[in-house]
Amino acid sequence: MRLDKYLKVSRLIKRRTVANEACDAGKITVNGKVARASYDVKTGDIIEITLGARSVKVRVTEVKDVVRKEEATTMYEAVI
Repeated sequence: MRLDKYLKVSRLIKRRTVANEACDAGKITVNGKVARASYDVKTGDIIEITLGARSVKVRVTEVKDVVRKEEATTMYEAVI
């Protein structure tokens, strides 16, 4: 699944266009490298999102195309 779609489906970012713009601006890294929106997300990847002064780091636990709002948090786990 594309990175921008994963961020939207997992509800880490509210809209896919915002996720796409964040990728283009270099604000999203996967496994320590700046990633493009077309990056293919796999289980075990570590995604770091830096928007403003806030930074979120998560590990991908599963990749699903469709997920309910209540189950979205099962797609990732926080990394400290």
